[in-house]
Amino acid sequence: MQQEQRPGRRSLLGAAAALGAGAVVLGSGAGPAAAAQQRSAGGHGKGGSYRDLPVPTVIGHRGACGYRPEHTFGSYQFALDNGADVIEQDLVPTRDGHLVCRHENDITQTTDVADHAEFASRKTTKVVDGESHTGWFTEDFTLAELKRLRAKERIPGNRQHNTLYDGRWDVPTFEEVLKWADEQGRKRGRRVWLHSETKHATYFRKLGLGLEEPLAKLLRRYGRHRADSPQFLESFEPSSLQRLTKLGVHAPKIFLLDDLTTRPWDFVEAKDPRTVADLITPQGLKWIAGFAEGIGPWVQQIIPRDANGKLGEPTTLVRDAHAAGLILHPYTMRSENTFLPADFRRGSDPNAYGDAFGAFKAYYATGIDGIFSDNCDTAAFARADFLKK
Repeated sequence: MQQEQRPGRRSLLGAAAALGAGAVVLGSGAGPAAAAQQRSAGGHGKGGSYRDLPVPTVIGHRGACGYRPEHTFGSYQFALDNGADVIEQDLVPTRDGHLVCRHENDITQTTDVADHAEFASRKTTKVVDGESHTGWFTEDFTLAELKRLRAKERIPGNRQHNTLYDGRWDVPTFEEVLKWADEQGRKRGRRVWLHSETKHATYFRKLGLGLEEPLAKLLRRYGRHRADSPQFLESFEPSSLQRLTKLGVHAPKIFLLDDLTTRPWDFVEAKDPRTVADLITPQGLKWIAGFAEGIGPWVQQIIPRDANGKLGEPTTLVRDAHAAGLILHPYTMRSENTFLPADFRRGSDPNAYGDAFGAFKAYYATGIDGIFSDNCDTAAFARADFLKK
């Protein structure tokens, strides 16, 4: 999923100062409020549907990547232990067809691959969804080779404290995450919800590494393919979600939305002229409701920012999507000043925490059904405060 500050899929955010704030374990503040939102047959129980999850739902973006390097078991576990209702994974393939959890197939910034002399010759330049990138890519490695790498913090300039954990975890496979979720569910006596994205689906299908078939196989193996499974499936490409349905996967699906002027990459390939702006009209939302249960818009499509970077007036997207029967899981809320709207920044350090609680309140007040956050504990505390009003 994209950065919050700029919607380009691969933009890297670069302010460079150390962030001293650490993790906070949830106490009584958010837990009871969240529990109060869970119904007897709810999504945290043994049955039920996504509509029984606490609202607004807290989605741990790549786990809890505000505190641990993203897409590691350290990040996933921290999110589960600290307020996330749902844990997100981004899925990309290896050369031998395994699905692994990385934000992108370019692993230059998220692993220590550059330190492995034996892989130096694998560095290359590729065009992925129309953008050129130079680095190392998962599709050029077998799973056994990837397992020799270790994960590291992707944006150390913003999150220097996360670099303490560089090298501690490897690159997890999606099957390992499914096993972990089952194990954690047994320990907790409730289902562990996942939110899993197919990345660059058209690009990989053209390479002979289609994501949907191995994903459907794994979901069936672990009982997460049904409509009442504790599993969301997400993609920026409608055809990927539609293909999963054709493969018999009926878990709830979320269509992710990039910037208004862009087109899904499968639209580009198919020469479909519709942009995201076309797809969030009432007519476009009705079309989306034919294959998905919800949308994942950029937060600025919920509340735009003005020329000074401050929050403006909310759009009608929440109302229009709800009228079409769709839920909304916008992305992404982060606590550092550099990512917050200007009116919620505090002090001059771009990497210090701003008034994240105030920003969460503004987004929750629009009626969204959930939100992706790098700081799931803060999101859960903010929800508890919001529900008290």
